[in-house]
Amino acid sequence: MSTSTPAPVPFEPAEPIRFDTKIAVLLRADLASWQRLNVTAFLVSGLGATLPEVVGEPYEDADGTRYLPMFRQPVLVFEGEKETLRAAHGRALGRALPCAVFTADLFATGNDRDNRAAVRAVPTADLDLVGLAVYGPRSGVDKVLKGARMHP
Repeated sequence: MSTSTPAPVPFEPAEPIRFDTKIAVLLRADLASWQRLNVTAFLVSGLGATLPEVVGEPYEDADGTRYLPMFRQPVLVFEGEKETLRAAHGRALGRALPCAVFTADLFATGNDRDNRAAVRAVPTADLDLVGLAVYGPRSGVDKVLKGARMHP
């Protein structure tokens, strides 16, 4: 009786999957590198927590070690000027697409309670947006992101 570990199953790519939806993050172009990473992480966490259909199955390696699930599709990251974010925000709200926002005020807070209070204190038109995440049909998200460019 052999006690050897079974050989790992090689990864064989299947037909490419084309999604009819898109996950996109739009960042203000003047953010520092650490801010871009931080804002992106915060923004997409809202999508995963609220929209279970965007999250895939848990991962498992060849040894059976399990890992948390991730998004089932790519997250595309864009950048734009302050006006681009304001316009995209308005289009996302007008299309009723799921949207997460990150404002400049959130860099001065340190917890979820204070983050929510900081957003709640400012009218929609006056939000100092530094990032937003949006999810929805590809064509709708593309229209929301009009004027934005892919993040370098």
